[in-house]
Amino acid sequence: MANELQKYETGLVSKAAESGLGELLKPLQQEIHLFDSYVAGTSHIPEPVVLDEIKEGDMLFLIREDNKFDSNAIMIMSKDKKKVGYVPEKDNVVFARLMDAGKKLSAKITKIEKKGSFTKIAVSIYLVDF
Repeated sequence: MANELQKYETGLVSKAAESGLGELLKPLQQEIHLFDSYVAGTSHIPEPVVLDEIKEGDMLFLIREDNKFDSNAIMIMSKDKKKVGYVPEKDNVVFARLMDAGKKLSAKITKIEKKGSFTKIAVSIYLVDF
């Protein structure tokens, strides 16, 4: 039996098989701060209840959107995948180009102000890099 092959698990392979490669690479991920902005269009979202569910410090997803009004539209979504609003049109050109080139961007809520029926959400935008 000395010539028999033995299976050794190093931990990395089994961890990747259990939780996926994304979880394995997470410790290598870094967020590079790019810009501070705000969320546009919060008064026009389909599920306004999301504005009561989010809080300062929450991470948000940025997703490119095919939009007939703005070819560089970037939708901002909560961790529950509910639409919060958009990156303002005046700020989105460079971010759209980065995302179109395959870069992943995220945002973090830095401040929420309620002004009557209007909610102003300040965010920091990050490039997620490995």
